[in-house]
Amino acid sequence: MTAAVTGTTGTSSSATTSTTKSAAQEQEDRFLKLLVTQMKNQDPLNPLDNAQVTSQMAQLSTVTGIEKLNATLSAYSEAQSFQSASLIGHTVLAPGSFLTLTTAGAVAGADLDTAADKVTVSIMDDKNNVVRTMELGKKDSGTFAFTWDGKKTDGAQAATGNYSFKVKATLDGQAVSSTALAVGPVNSVLMSSTGSTLNVTGLGEVNLSDVRQVM
Repeated sequence: MTAAVTGTTGTSSSATTSTTKSAAQEQEDRFLKLLVTQMKNQDPLNPLDNAQVTSQMAQLSTVTGIEKLNATLSAYSEAQSFQSASLIGHTVLAPGSFLTLTTAGAVAGADLDTAADKVTVSIMDDKNNVVRTMELGKKDSGTFAFTWDGKKTDGAQAATGNYSFKVKATLDGQAVSSTALAVGPVNSVLMSSTGSTLNVTGLGEVNLSDVRQVM
């Protein structure tokens, strides 16, 4: 009786992993190889100048640093784009001196460079006539929002629509620098190599860096 023996043949495959180096890393490798070669083959009676080697190392460090900086800026730009896109549909406070009165009232804001012990807001109609003056009292430095119920100075109800306003702030009788802030919803985001720009109703294009507060 003859026994039949069957065998299995296994095949093995080796995976090759390649690492892509950056331009700066490749330049650094070439420089180090060249430097080592120069040092091995230098003339003992006329060795390499230490100052020259130090200068070359400094230049290499600068190139490497620039690439790392560019990588960091690229990552920051990407994060900024995602942050900007998340604002679509939200209401923001950004530099502007108008407010829109609806049946529910109106909201606007201001940004103070320093604290103030007296803040006054004057609201004007389309003919620049003051329809209401609001005393907001003391405010800390930074951004704050305020509301207008739509009442005029005489107590009458103002018509709905667009109005402008200005802010006056003082501390011990001295003027405090302030920036009027308007409120508007973010409709879309424009992303470019220079950064993100928000399309805000009533304010137009607003840089992300100009947004003082998300409401």
